[in-house]
Amino acid sequence: MSFKRPVSVLVVIHTADLRVLLLERAARPGFWQSVTGSQEGDESLAETAAREVGEETGLHVAASDLDAWGISNRYEIFAQWRHRYAPGITHNTEHVFSLCLPEPVPVTLAPDEHLASQWLPWRQAARACFSWSNRDAILMLPGRQSPAE
Repeated sequence: MSFKRPVSVLVVIHTADLRVLLLERAARPGFWQSVTGSQEGDESLAETAAREVGEETGLHVAASDLDAWGISNRYEIFAQWRHRYAPGITHNTEHVFSLCLPEPVPVTLAPDEHLASQWLPWRQAARACFSWSNRDAILMLPGRQSPAE
């Protein structure tokens, strides 16, 4: 059996005017989140982030298109998802990235992972997230915008 690695990425996809893409989890209807996923093989974190964006939204981006925040969060893995990890693994380290798009775009969801998508203003998106780390990343977006954006 192949276990998930307890290293993951969170990718907040947003527009310059701070509309944020959220995805509803198929396994947990009503749970909204940004793109997330575990590192595989010898991928760099940016490569993991780019792969997950493609898999979960159908948007194909290069690792260099992503902004690595240099922020990581360590959290306890929900009990119902621990079977995916090697025995004894209880915590995951998540690395935060973002992707700024010119405007909201339609996405193609992976039906086994997500039921729906929505673009929301950043404050509303933060309130909709079930994950504290996702919420906090969205709340940091205004401070990360450059004056040109």
